[in-house]
Parts: sequence; C-alpha cells; structure tokens
Amino acid sequence: MSDISARFGKRVKEIRLKKAMSQSDLAKNLGVHPTYISGIERGVRNMALKNIERLAKALDVRIEELIK
Repeated sequence: MSDISARFGKRVKEIRLKKAMSQSDLAKNLGVHPTYISGIERGVRNMALKNIERLAKALDVRIEELIK
C-alpha cells in the first residue's frame, strides 16, 4: 500500500477501532457524515490540514500518530 491516502486511511481506521469507535461515532464528533469517514478510511478522500488536526483531536492522538 504505497498511496499516502490509503496508508493514512488505514491508520485512521486502526486507531478508530482501537478506541472502539464506529464510523458514525467519529463522524458525529467531527460534525461530518459517516460516508466522509468511510471515504477517508478507503483512501478515496483527501483531508485538508485543518481537518486532519480536528480528526487527531477527535481520536485523542497526536497528528504524528495518524501519519506513521
């Protein structure tokens, strides 16, 4: 998996599942539709930097954890 969007999405999903959150839970926390979270996790949606920051806060992790 060499595409950065796919790697990022996989990492988001890993962290979300470790925190026992559904896509709906995360979407509600961010104020977005669950399909937005699905698109991120599948690597088909790119996020703006501000939204990456919001996502990290919603998952209670540092941004660096999302881009490992």
